[in-house]
Amino acid sequence: MATVLPCPTCGTSVEWAPQSEWRPFCSERCQLLDLGSWLSESHAIPGESIPINDDESPPSE
Repeated sequence: MATVLPCPTCGTSVEWAPQSEWRPFCSERCQLLDLGSWLSESHAIPGESIPINDDESPPSE
């Protein structure tokens, strides 16, 4: 019996199998919507921000 999971974007059932090209997503559209959310920073992994200092030069070896 194949494992069936919900698409992370729309909730449609997706069979976790080699023929499911976009798994864990149901389609390329849902995959691209998820990618867009990460790129626009709507999705993010929680943690402390790292301050960026443009005045610092990289360490020399």
